[in-house]
Amino acid sequence: MKLPVPMITRPPAAGLKAKLFRGFSNPSRLSILDALRDGPLTVTEIVTATGLGHSNVSNHLSCLRDCELVRCEQTGRYIRYHLSDARVATILRLVEALVADVAKGAYESTR
Repeated sequence: MKLPVPMITRPPAAGLKAKLFRGFSNPSRLSILDALRDGPLTVTEIVTATGLGHSNVSNHLSCLRDCELVRCEQTGRYIRYHLSDARVATILRLVEALVADVAKGAYESTR
């Protein structure tokens, strides 16, 4: 009797991870996430903090919401955006430390 061959499929977690990393994969989105580390901001405040254009910020916020890295709340007439989870800021800090170590290693290897 021949046993059925299991199908090899991509685990659902891989798709969710890819969706999450999509949010981190663009310099403009990283600038927005950095700006939101200090607390909630409106689109106009994010534009000022990042130097990006208004429509550019709005488009990237849509992606960041889709990736579930940011959330928004209505406060009066304004919509304020904030990081969806404190661990997003932790990931950004860890990446900064890793980049600094990698840059230091690259500098030392060229000496």
